[in-house]
Amino acid sequence: MANYPRLIRLIVVLNLVASSVFAQSVSTPAQQSSQLAPDTVKKIEAVVEKEMAAQSIPGISIAIAVDNQIRYAKGFGSADLENSVSAKATTVYRTASIAKPLTATAIMQLVEKGKLDLDAPIQKYCTSFREKPWPITARLLLGHLSGIRHYQKPGESSGTEHYFTIEESMKIFKDDPLLHEPGTKYTYTTYGYSVLGCAIEGVSGMRYGDYMQENVFRPAGMEHTGIDEHFFIIPNRSRGYMKVDEATYAQLPDAIKTRVKVGQVLNAQLHDTSMKIPGGGLASTAVDLVNFGMASVKGKLVKESTLAQMWTTQKTKDNKETSYGLGWGIGTVGGMRLISHSGGQAGTSTLLYLLPEKGIVLAAMSNLEGAALNRILNDIGKELVTPAKP
Repeated sequence: MANYPRLIRLIVVLNLVASSVFAQSVSTPAQQSSQLAPDTVKKIEAVVEKEMAAQSIPGISIAIAVDNQIRYAKGFGSADLENSVSAKATTVYRTASIAKPLTATAIMQLVEKGKLDLDAPIQKYCTSFREKPWPITARLLLGHLSGIRHYQKPGESSGTEHYFTIEESMKIFKDDPLLHEPGTKYTYTTYGYSVLGCAIEGVSGMRYGDYMQENVFRPAGMEHTGIDEHFFIIPNRSRGYMKVDEATYAQLPDAIKTRVKVGQVLNAQLHDTSMKIPGGGLASTAVDLVNFGMASVKGKLVKESTLAQMWTTQKTKDNKETSYGLGWGIGTVGGMRLISHSGGQAGTSTLLYLLPEKGIVLAAMSNLEGAALNRILNDIGKELVTPAKP
């Protein structure tokens, strides 16, 4: 007898494949290149190689823009250890939480068009999210002030169930009580961005991925960015890895402890990111992330006034700054404004830095979860902004 449920699932998957918005070009990737001074390149690559060795990072891709032009892009190490595939400038990694500033940009585009009110109840645009004891708005969601919970249950952050729609994925959390009254505390939540993705669909009448492709990815020149589809073939996609730390090792059964050791690199745990696409379920390249950063700075995606809102730290009701704007982390480094976002999940670590006043955008993407990429980008940033000695 035919396995009809499996057949139905296959048909659904095939239909999704046919309408995929991921840029699945099979053309030859751009060559690794540099327009930086040889001495600068040497120092940058020494930083990367040092940290890769110290942290046992299998593969990493770096992209650098100076004066709002990409000056350097290169991959290091392995994108796939088992098949000996080298990392390239255009290797595709999971973005993890760098999906958030991308989704935030889409929301702010709809605000500019007068289609979405930042301070209206979000149920006006996402009807499948039930009302709570207090109103929740897009502004609160963007700034992690909504009170919607983050991951709580064991294994929840790396779930394996596949969800075919954002609305379906919201069943994980939508009926749960809020952690606190909205606006009273900063509580980071990836699930809050699922509600924003639902709002994008409700306002635009388009699927989230289609809207992002047409209004964010393509205008920003992000040719290799799309949804981290579990079923699809995504050219140049990296494999993901984890490193056994002491805490993890201590929890292993004795029979397994004889087969692994602390510091050993293993394949990452299985994870289907369809549970959190708008807040952590995209895939991209370091070059594309830098293109996104430059497009933001240049006003190609939202107006300068809108960007100023996004890059202003939000405040709780008691006037405490959160160091997070509307989709972006807000800070300073060396007396300069630093706009950034990091990402981390099963099989990936990512980091995007913008130094707007210097026209510098830096991106690092790695296939090792838990990698400290800030060590790399901090040192690269210092090298780029420090005047060369005569």
